[in-house]
Amino acid sequence: MSATNEKGSATETQVAMTPHEIVGELDKYVVGQRDAKRAVAIALRNRWRRQQVGGIMEEEINPANIILIGPTGVGKTEIARRLAKLADAPFLKVEATKFTEVGYVGRDVESIVRDLTEIGVALVRAEHAERLQERAEERVEERLLDLLVPAPAGPTINFPFMMPGQQPGQVQQTATPSAGETAEERTKKREEMRDRLRKGELEATEVEMDVVDDSRNSQMNSMFSSLAGDEMGNQLSDLMGSMMPKQTNRRSVTVAEARRYVHAEETTQLLDNEAIVREAIDRVENSGIVFLDEIDKVAIVGGGSGPEVSREGVQRDLLPIVEGSSVNTKYGQVRTDHVLFVASGAFHVSKPSDLLPELQGRFPIRVELNSLTAEDFAKILTMPENALVKQYGALLSTEGVELNFTEEGIEEIANVAADLNEEIEDIGARRLHTVLTTLLDEILFDAPDNIKDTRVDIDRAMVKERLTAIFDDIERSQYVL
Repeated sequence: MSATNEKGSATETQVAMTPHEIVGELDKYVVGQRDAKRAVAIALRNRWRRQQVGGIMEEEINPANIILIGPTGVGKTEIARRLAKLADAPFLKVEATKFTEVGYVGRDVESIVRDLTEIGVALVRAEHAERLQERAEERVEERLLDLLVPAPAGPTINFPFMMPGQQPGQVQQTATPSAGETAEERTKKREEMRDRLRKGELEATEVEMDVVDDSRNSQMNSMFSSLAGDEMGNQLSDLMGSMMPKQTNRRSVTVAEARRYVHAEETTQLLDNEAIVREAIDRVENSGIVFLDEIDKVAIVGGGSGPEVSREGVQRDLLPIVEGSSVNTKYGQVRTDHVLFVASGAFHVSKPSDLLPELQGRFPIRVELNSLTAEDFAKILTMPENALVKQYGALLSTEGVELNFTEEGIEEIANVAADLNEEIEDIGARRLHTVLTTLLDEILFDAPDNIKDTRVDIDRAMVKERLTAIFDDIERSQYVL
């Protein structure tokens, strides 16, 4: 069930989950929108299918990119975000409005691929570090014991920079014979310390160690960012940081703090950076997902002039990335031929047909998401695993307050949210945050002092009483300039 192809880019999750199972997982967090869930489930499964084809045909099969069309707050972003978690794939959410045409001041669209690659490297590095956890902890224990039971030493020579082969937490010292302590005594003392360390008795004990000074890196980042921009500045800072020796400071820290420093250092030393980069690039190229939000904001309505020209330029720059091209990153060339692009937009003013025809062709699958009804709101409040009602219940349980939402109370909250969306502006499920915050305002404020260790029933009468003011404010706002 968990077999992978020769490249090893198919994850166990991808192999195990069928489109029905993917939709079932999405149902736990997104209410309704069946068509959109089916479309992304098929797209995800097709990626695994392509990797099983092998041979020349594997390279010829391109992903079917998707445009999700619907008003804000109906679940477009949540569907894409949950999809990436299910696939265990590098995932990047960007807004199309953040980018400018090449030649203008601002971010160019190739930074999408560079950011996705950074996410992929971080994802793979975390997986490798987890696999090396046991070995790293063994080495951490020995390093901590070196600090707690230092080797016999003579005069200490502190250097301002780390010497070749030296690790933070170590000092260069001249060896001298032990003064009154035999090797057997020191070994016995070390084992006693090991036992106490494993029992957690020494966590508050202070030790002295050399800690890498990160302030210089921060100053370097700021300097290069101001001179060359954030993106190029970070690259220049990384380059200079790799060429210059690391400066350390001698500090007194607790064993608990030292453990964190040493664990990070030992894990870094155990990791094979070349293997991590190779695997990350492979995963980005074959499993990467880019969610392009607000794609409708770069569409051109009724011809273009002024700022419209830049919007069309962004579309033209997106074309090769979406179609498939090679992008230079600090980790090497990354191809986008098989990266899945999921675009979304409300398209209130524009239409998908207002996009450049070439860009439209790169998104062959279009799915319209429905506006949410009061019935949908009632389900959103209770059904998802991260439902707002459950979130507020968990928050107030820390104060000893038990929230009990009756069925009639939930229905009334849903009706209020639906009515507000109709009367003001439709912001979808995000309206529920406003309604619930207003409804629970007094409870959230008084919980620590006045209503500890009590149960609060949220019924229809209470909802009507506390939310009537919302509609009064709407009526008054019509007369305010």
